Amino acid sequence: MTTLTARRQTGANWPKPSPNRLRRRTALIGWSFILPNFLGFALFTLIPVIAAMALSFMQWDSYSAPKFVGLKNFRAMIADENFWVALRNTALYALGHIPLTLVVSLALAMLLNQKLKGIGFFRVAMFFPYITSLVAVAIVWNMLFNPAGGPIDQFLRFIGVANPPGWTNSTEWALPAVIITSVWRDMGYYMVLYLAGLQAIPTELYEAAEVDGANAWQRFWNVTIPSLRPTTFFVMVMLTVASFKIFDLIIVMTNGGPGRATMVLSQLIYQNGILQGEFGYSSAISFVLFLIVLSVTVIQFKIQQRQER
Repeated sequence: MTTLTARRQTGANWPKPSPNRLRRRTALIGWSFILPNFLGFALFTLIPVIAAMALSFMQWDSYSAPKFVGLKNFRAMIADENFWVALRNTALYALGHIPLTLVVSLALAMLLNQKLKGIGFFRVAMFFPYITSLVAVAIVWNMLFNPAGGPIDQFLRFIGVANPPGWTNSTEWALPAVIITSVWRDMGYYMVLYLAGLQAIPTELYEAAEVDGANAWQRFWNVTIPSLRPTTFFVMVMLTVASFKIFDLIIVMTNGGPGRATMVLSQLIYQNGILQGEFGYSSAISFVLFLIVLSVTVIQFKIQQRQER
């Protein structure tokens, strides 16, 4: 009689694995799930970021060997007028894009968070611009903003505006035009996030506030906004990252023009690196952009932690 048969017949218990063995097994199972994603992150994100940081201290044109130049690229960046113009435009774009998208997305989510027949169609319609080709979105909005025969300026003239903005042909209105287009394209995605947040709020909170005599505005300010704080924090972080790395919409709509009115940091990185072959200098700009986004994100995390206390 084998040992296995004897254990089954006698009902003997199997020896329990040691706690260390259980911990190792649990760790191996966890790493088996994490490792594929981490390998992809390391290969396509972490290693290129580290390489770009190292390259920012070098001079390299992709044809010759990299040459260490220390802080030369950063000194050249400080003296480069284009860098400061691109930094200002990037900051202005973020200051316009983040709050507008946040407010419009929340308003749409509140409007579409109704139990009405056919409301799903309107939710899909609001989300549709986000999955539409960005090139198509940019071309259509350029046609809408056309100062010669675009419907937007025609409508402004119809309501009595004698000299409507030149939009993408104007140095003053080109960046607002890009912001408007970007808000229209992104609002559907963040609307879905806010919808999920709204539907997770317990109805008992609204009922209790209504019993206490709170009106609609008081219920919104004292129940909805505090309950949506985690969602708003996530939306703001995502919008911050997306705003500072804006590139494709600028390239298609204005290509940084007219003049340098819409030139942003990501476009400056592309121009110096890909077009001019100054990969060390473009890496220095990308390193500064990375530090800016990291700093803003850390500040947002600190504010969120303070509010949770």
